[in-house]
Amino acid sequence: MEKQTNNNNNNNETPTFAKISTLNSIDLSSSDIHNSVFLLKQACLDSGFFYVINHGISQEFMEEVFAQSKKFFELPISEKMKLLRNEKHRGYTPVLDELLDPEHQVQAVGDYKEGYYIGVEVPEDDPEAEKPFYGPNIWPATEILPGWRQTMEKYHSQALEVARAVGRIIALALDLDEDFFDKPEMLGKPIATLRLLHYGSGQVSDPSKGLYGAGAHSDYGLITLLATDDVVGLQICKDRDAKPQIWEYVPPVKGAFIVNLGDMLERWSNCVFKSTMHRVLGTGKDRYSIAYFVEPSHECLVECLPSCKSETNPPMFPPVRCGEYLSQRYRDTHADLSKYKKS
Repeated sequence: MEKQTNNNNNNNETPTFAKISTLNSIDLSSSDIHNSVFLLKQACLDSGFFYVINHGISQEFMEEVFAQSKKFFELPISEKMKLLRNEKHRGYTPVLDELLDPEHQVQAVGDYKEGYYIGVEVPEDDPEAEKPFYGPNIWPATEILPGWRQTMEKYHSQALEVARAVGRIIALALDLDEDFFDKPEMLGKPIATLRLLHYGSGQVSDPSKGLYGAGAHSDYGLITLLATDDVVGLQICKDRDAKPQIWEYVPPVKGAFIVNLGDMLERWSNCVFKSTMHRVLGTGKDRYSIAYFVEPSHECLVECLPSCKSETNPPMFPPVRCGEYLSQRYRDTHADLSKYKKS
């Protein structure tokens, strides 16, 4: 039974109610792989969102990551701006830096959230560091946040293992070999980005005025693992073409990841699996979440999978290199860094 809650809506969303979404849970500790594949496939066909439980990252460590994230965001803005993101998308992103819905002209200003990007650590003198999204990370000084870097690096490593486990179930659900996404050009050398997020207290979203914690968007890559605190805010829209659009809240589940599919997987699967539009509404309470974006290597060619095309269902998208595709999506949604040099 779906509950309903009052919700402000913009002109495209005339209903005054938002549903509470019911999502499948995939248990990574289960030995019944056939059931896991069935549940995941059902979720991918329906909404592109599902929970992952018993994933192997302890609740105690998850709480430590959230505590360290909160410590960073509680720093004075002057300290945080010293760690402003660079062109490799490493470091701090201030409030309004990102405009996630630039196309539909319903978002009046940037997102009312602040964030911190942590990517794959690549030394500056490594030839790989020349590539977008690779290079050294930006870290807060040890004397300001002791142990912070070690916590985030450990989480980055553990989350990647969870992503690979989910990738194996997705491969089976697409009638591929289980290790399809484990290949070196895919999740063997991924572009994996950890992003700490904070939606501040006092910010109440108002879709009728185009004000959002995070504007409506779909994620860019393969999958996203999202850990959240217990403050509700995430909404999904299963049918972006519906008029009016129906938005459903995704409730947090303690100890679980909320997993969603990205646009690259939608391209790979020829739209068999959905990359679902979602957004975040601020409620006036502090809300913390940790997103882990998983994409294949820079050179990976994303093209329609053999199991997802036929004579009557030809490929809908041209092949694209992962690194080029991601770079363009980030350019479309992030403020030009030159704006901060002027202020």
